[in-house]
Amino acid sequence: MFRRKDLVPFDKKIWLSSPTMHGDELKWMTDAYNKNWMTTAGENVNELERIAAESAGVKYAVALCNCTSALHLCVKLAGEKLYGKPFVGHGALEGKKVFCSDMTFDATLNPVVYEGGIPIFIDTERESWNMDPVALEKAFELYPEVKLVVSAELYGFPGRMDEIKKICEKHGALLIEDAAEAMGASIDNKQCGSFGDYGAISYNGNKIITGSSGGCLLTDDIEVANKTRKWSTQARENAPWYQHEEVGYNYRISNVVAGIARGQYPYLEEHIKQKKAIYERYVEGLKGLPIKMNPITKGTKPNYWLSALIIDKDAMCKQVRDDKKAIYIPEEGKSCPTEILEVLASINAEGRPIWKPMHMQPLYRMHECIGRLGTIRCKTNAYISGESEDVGADIFERGCCLPSDNKMTKEEQEVIIEAIKRCFE
Repeated sequence: MFRRKDLVPFDKKIWLSSPTMHGDELKWMTDAYNKNWMTTAGENVNELERIAAESAGVKYAVALCNCTSALHLCVKLAGEKLYGKPFVGHGALEGKKVFCSDMTFDATLNPVVYEGGIPIFIDTERESWNMDPVALEKAFELYPEVKLVVSAELYGFPGRMDEIKKICEKHGALLIEDAAEAMGASIDNKQCGSFGDYGAISYNGNKIITGSSGGCLLTDDIEVANKTRKWSTQARENAPWYQHEEVGYNYRISNVVAGIARGQYPYLEEHIKQKKAIYERYVEGLKGLPIKMNPITKGTKPNYWLSALIIDKDAMCKQVRDDKKAIYIPEEGKSCPTEILEVLASINAEGRPIWKPMHMQPLYRMHECIGRLGTIRCKTNAYISGESEDVGADIFERGCCLPSDNKMTKEEQEVIIEAIKRCFE
C-alpha cells in the first residue's frame, strides 16, 4: 500500500464541477444594467425562456429563481390538476402518496412535502442508476391509487424516462421530470426535460451551464406556463391594485441572472463535449481496476455532467458509515469510496459520495421504498449483501463522484487517475 506523503497536492483546487465563463454572460448582464432592467423582468428573461424551450424541445419555458422553485410549481400544478384547488393553508397534495426517485438530491422531493404529499420511494435500476421502471410497476401494483410520479435523471446519464412516462400513462398518473442534472442529454434524440407532463432544469453554479442560480419550468401547455408566471409573481390578479385570490410566490428569475444563463447557452454543446472527454479519459485511465464508470443506457446520449465510479463488491475494503462520518480499514488490493475521497482531498481535488438514497435519510426512514420484489426493508447506512434488494443503497455504499470540472487539464486528470489507482495497490 502506498504512503499518502508520496502524493503531491495541486497548487490550485481541482473542483468537482465549477462554472465556466466565456464573456457573453457579462455582455448580457451589462446590457441589463445599462437599460436599468434590474428586476425580475426584461429582455434577458424573455430571451432565456425562448432559448430554453427551443433547446429542450418544448413549447414553453418559464424562468424562475432556481430549479427547486420550478419543481415546487410543477408539484403544485400537478396536485391541483389531480385533486382540485386546496383549502387555504393546505397543500395541493395534502395526504396523497407520491412515487419519487430514491437515489437523488433531496430537492427532487422536498416540493412534494411542501405541498403535503407523502413520498414513497422507488428503487434504482442497477443498469442506469435512475428510477427502475420494473420497481415503479411493482409500486403501482401495491398502490394503484397513486397518480403522481417525480423522477430525476442522475449525473447527466439518463435512464429510460420514456418507459417511465409510458408506465405513468398506463396507470393514469402524471409525471414530473427533474432534469436538473441532465440538460442537453437525450433519449432516442428527444431532449431530457421534455418527457414529463411538467419538467424542470437547473442553472445552479455547478451545472453543465449556469446562471449562478436559476432554473426553468418546461411545458407544452400554455395554460400551465401562464399559471406558473402568475404564481411565481405573487399570484397578482389583473386589477389596478394588488388583488390576490390565491397563494403566490416570489419565484421569478432576476433579469441579471437570466443574462448569465442566456450567455451560457451557446456553449452547452462545447461543455458537453469537454465533459465527455473527461469521462472517456477516466474509462481509459482506470481500465484494469475493479471499478465501473457511470452506465450509459442504450439509446441515450448523456451530458456527462459528473463522472462517477462504483467499486466491484469483491474489491471493497471494510467501510462503515454513520449519519455523519465514515471509517474504513485499508486492505491490500482493495479500496472504498471513503479512501478514494480522502486521497483526492489530500491532493486538493474535490470528489463526492454518490447521492445517499432518500429512504436512508433520517427525515424519511419511516417512508416506504419499493424495489422490484416489493418493499425494501434495509433502513441502515450501508447495504448488507444477501439481506436486501436495495440497489440504491448498494450503489451509495460502493460509488463516488470524481473531479469532473471542464477546466481540469488532461495532465491534472492523469494525476487524479494515478491517485485512484494507488488506492488499490
